[in-house]
Amino acid sequence: LDSLHLEISSRMRLLQRGGDCKVYRFIARSLSTAEAAAAERAKIDRMLRVNHAGEYGADRIYAGQLAVLGKTEVGPLIKEMWEQEKEHLATFNEYIPKYRARPTALLPFWHVAGYALGAGTALLGKEAAMACTVAVEATITDHYNQQIRELSEDAAQHEELIKTISKFRDDEQEHHDTGLAHDAEQAPAYALLSSAIKVGCQGAIWLSERV
Repeated sequence: LDSLHLEISSRMRLLQRGGDCKVYRFIARSLSTAEAAAAERAKIDRMLRVNHAGEYGADRIYAGQLAVLGKTEVGPLIKEMWEQEKEHLATFNEYIPKYRARPTALLPFWHVAGYALGAGTALLGKEAAMACTVAVEATITDHYNQQIRELSEDAAQHEELIKTISKFRDDEQEHHDTGLAHDAEQAPAYALLSSAIKVGCQGAIWLSERV
């Protein structure tokens, strides 16, 4: 696109000097359209990359939690939430090639980090596991809301993505509320733990959008 931009710009200057204003304006409009399409393409690529990474990480978090707490009273609840995350991940696994998006190069890191976060908080007790769920899902819900606002600027073009992300946002909000209902706030150092996990999630979002 950069080389095309330089070539067209050079010809536009020649046309402008030559006085062919109609052709100049046509090329200017074409170039503007191409740049807008490239920007839109980059936006969708970024969204799908980070969403795929996020759902992959969530899948690993619940896997770690279930490995520790699977035989406790919250085991079935964790498994139920994990099944929904698997559905989310499967959808973004389909969207990555469908929209020709590039997955993040950090998936191997999120594979380990997600499981470690899930298992590590679960080892502190079911309350800490639920506190982890609340913090992660709060961050993801806010992130999805931001994407929905962006996509809604051209709702007709992005109908499928808006519908999918809205549905997943609602699932994440439900997980968040479930965590609160199961004593998340009773976890040791809840405020500190929650803040640390949210900061980590925000950093993961920033990195996954770009790497």
